[in-house]
Amino acid sequence: MKKFDVVILSERRYVNPLKVDDYVKNLLLEDDLVKKALEKEGLKVTRLSWDDPDFNWSDTKYILFRTTWDYFDRFPEFSVWLKKVSMQTKLINSEAIIRWNLDKHYLLDLQNKGVHICESYFVEKGETASLQEIATKHNLKNFVLKPCISGGGRHTYKITSETIAEHENTFQKLIAEEAYIVQPFQKNIVEKGEISLIIINGEFTHAVLKIAKPGDFRVQDDFGGTVHDYTPTSEEIAFAEKAIKACDELPLYARVDIFTDNNNKLAIAELELIEPELWFRNHPEAAVKLSQPIKQLITPN
Repeated sequence: MKKFDVVILSERRYVNPLKVDDYVKNLLLEDDLVKKALEKEGLKVTRLSWDDPDFNWSDTKYILFRTTWDYFDRFPEFSVWLKKVSMQTKLINSEAIIRWNLDKHYLLDLQNKGVHICESYFVEKGETASLQEIATKHNLKNFVLKPCISGGGRHTYKITSETIAEHENTFQKLIAEEAYIVQPFQKNIVEKGEISLIIINGEFTHAVLKIAKPGDFRVQDDFGGTVHDYTPTSEEIAFAEKAIKACDELPLYARVDIFTDNNNKLAIAELELIEPELWFRNHPEAAVKLSQPIKQLITPN
């Protein structure tokens, strides 16, 4: 018999952390809101690190990915674990959708299904062209370079015509190891911010506006970005829900990051289906809304 209905998945740093600063405090609060909502549904719940060596993953009915925020730094190890654990229990979201969402090439799939993304160029691992040649080919004078598998702003660079030369060596080392995406710098992300809309079970629940700190272009709080409550327009909600419906399967939870691109069109920045911050602390009712379909999965009427 299964010992747990749900394991809320985190990472080693955040399971019984030694230091609890404001960042970790928010993280723990978010996971606790989900845990309590699931328990209120009568489910047996625990919270573990994905690399816990002592837990038998077949002892839980479902794994709910939440704060596994080191997976992209340990991707080969994580990928092996993901394959193994998917044969022992069920994952929320599924392994198939996680693997699709891991790599930013998914943006092309969305584009092919009619979901607008900003201008994006993919540079595959082992590419021999220089950064200058790529910029010239696509007429890029002010652009952002980031890995196709990443998170938290890892190896993300804002580059201009004047600074290309100083990034060439770094680029050549990086592209030898993994694929990258190149996108024109989006001025509205800095000037207006990036909107994150939370979609649970296919429906919008709440949103926040992320704003970069003065002088930076990254909206993540790791780099001094700030988060604000936000009421999206009906157009923004419809756009986010359309993006979710374009997935091959409906994710149980998702965060859709959108912005107004340089052509003043709504565009997808990221579709976060693996371990997105969902700001339950801003909207605790959404944790309850997430718990309900999980309860249905485990004990269908």
